[in-house]
Amino acid sequence: MTFDQGILFTIFAAVFGMLLWGRYRYDLVAFSALMVAVVIGVVPAKDAFAGFGHPATLVVALVLIVSAGLVRSGAVFLITRTLVDSSRALGLHISLMGGIGAVLSAFMNNVAALALLMPVDIQTARKAGRAPGLSLMPLSFATILGGMVTLIGTPPNIIIASIRQDTLGEPFHMFDFAPVGLVASVAGLAFVALIGWRLIPQRENAAGASEAQIADYIAELTVPEESPLIDRRLGELDSEAEKADVAVLGLIRDGKRLYGRAAAYSLRAADTLVIEATPEALDEFRTALSLDFADAARQEKLTAAGEGLELVEVVVPETARVNGRSAQAVGLAWRQSTVLLGISRQGRRLTSHIRQTTIEPGDILLLLCPRDRSADVTEWLGCLPLAQRGLSVTANDKTWMAIGLFAAAVAAASVGLVYLPVALGLVAIAYVLTKILPVAEIYDHIEWPVVVLLGSMIPLGAALDSSGGTQLIANGLIGLTEGLPAWAILTVLMVVTMTLSDVLNNTATAIVAAPVGIQMATALNVSPDPFLMAVAVAASAAFLTPIGHKNNTLVLGPGGYQFGDYWRMGLPLEILVIAVSIPAILFFWPM
Repeated sequence: MTFDQGILFTIFAAVFGMLLWGRYRYDLVAFSALMVAVVIGVVPAKDAFAGFGHPATLVVALVLIVSAGLVRSGAVFLITRTLVDSSRALGLHISLMGGIGAVLSAFMNNVAALALLMPVDIQTARKAGRAPGLSLMPLSFATILGGMVTLIGTPPNIIIASIRQDTLGEPFHMFDFAPVGLVASVAGLAFVALIGWRLIPQRENAAGASEAQIADYIAELTVPEESPLIDRRLGELDSEAEKADVAVLGLIRDGKRLYGRAAAYSLRAADTLVIEATPEALDEFRTALSLDFADAARQEKLTAAGEGLELVEVVVPETARVNGRSAQAVGLAWRQSTVLLGISRQGRRLTSHIRQTTIEPGDILLLLCPRDRSADVTEWLGCLPLAQRGLSVTANDKTWMAIGLFAAAVAAASVGLVYLPVALGLVAIAYVLTKILPVAEIYDHIEWPVVVLLGSMIPLGAALDSSGGTQLIANGLIGLTEGLPAWAILTVLMVVTMTLSDVLNNTATAIVAAPVGIQMATALNVSPDPFLMAVAVAASAAFLTPIGHKNNTLVLGPGGYQFGDYWRMGLPLEILVIAVSIPAILFFWPM
């Protein structure tokens, strides 16, 4: 072992140890390691920041932006609102939600897919009267499995494709991962839906309590001209209301509130529905039925004038300007270009139009205001802002535009017409120009700690490879598997990679393991592709702990899980993934 190899192995051991310890965040650990390596001289200073411009880093950032655009456009609501039903048996629900999550994860970042579906799953569990923990872990595992199918589904695939290009001159393409990834994901989804969820310990969790703290607002939505709802009875909306978890309280027509017998009324243009819902449910219901906000004209002007809108929640103190007055009386709309969407008043019903309702101390207001004006509006009202919950307004009139732009980019990249990072960059630009995604919000959706982790680890991985460190590891594994058949060699590589991925970030694991796989193939004088595919599957298959994959971490709290709960379903799932992946790799990517 050379001096440089020894230093790099020591740095990697320190990084892995610090990540396992968890005392400091992974991006700080990785960047500190890079700086140390540069100062010592094992990473050339001219290459220190090459990782931040690496295609893998750029693709990960762009996928997160594009994913946010798909969410904001309502493209995912289009799927979930038509397929999710709380009356289904748990196994069938897990199969359906897992399938949706897997498909979404194949074409958007799997962390974004889980973040999108997790509230839907929790809401469905609450309606069904069962603990969210029974379905959240299966949903997390399903989104991880789905990400194995395409190049952009998970960061390890992006990294491995880039390493193949750097080493062999050509990357993996969009659907090169699909044959093996589909086999692993279908087998894994079947296990999770049929057997796996039964292995999860059942215990009470805090998800329900946390949701109960979210205020329900009394709000108003208007039936627009030429709406397909016209002539439908109000009572016919009950099924859509139940799906979105909203309560339709009544109807306002010609300034008069209709309760009691309102369910039998046929809807007309300009009718106003009185709704009780959380902000997220209100937006979902509005999107599903293509309803307008109560002050539709003002909202349309705001959208046309600026870079988009945002939802803000504020609490009214006794000293507020709006206390004892209505939104209409203080001129909220024309003075501050802000629409009052809803009022939460400790469960009490309101008896007048929202914008004409006298505001009282303790009320929580849901405001629709121009992006980046929320602080000014809140200060002008004299109110106190609630903690930000990432509320957004779905641009449901641009759903198919968002889907079409993304589909065109994927198709162009798949057939080689456009380089994938460029295709995704063009989609991001198009989303901004068409106001699907506000330009001020672009950088909010990039997970900068992940970008720093990638930008820091890529030069360290390259240095380990150029110093002969990966060759040293590969020779050790080859010696361990000497005389064994091809399937046994791939199995050992997958087990080692999976073990690392379960205790480390899967991105860091791919950066280290992919060059080792290439070196093993070179030493055996066989094609490196089956080894890279083995690393791709194994690096993503982190199911034993909540720290191996960010999706597992996301469901830890809402699911009420403990650290040791994951291996009960995760260990047999990892064994199954290896068992089905090895034959698939050898069939589709022969040595």
